[in-house]
Amino acid sequence: MQELLDVITVKPCHNYQLLLEFENGEKRLFDMSNIINKRPFNRLKGSGFMAARVDYGTVVWPGNIDIAPETLYDLSISI
Repeated sequence: MQELLDVITVKPCHNYQLLLEFENGEKRLFDMSNIINKRPFNRLKGSGFMAARVDYGTVVWPGNIDIAPETLYDLSISI
């Protein structure tokens, strides 16, 4: 079973990519391009996506939009 790791930094990048750093020091890239047209993430299209920040160990956006840290880890690639 995967240990739950908090996100400590996020950098939103072009093409709906998130550069993430987890508390274990690992850097990973999460691609949101396949979910950006689905609710509630469709509200982030355009400049809203760039408002990503870390709160309570995961990535959040205004409007109560977030992604669970285990999803971010499991569906991202190590860089």
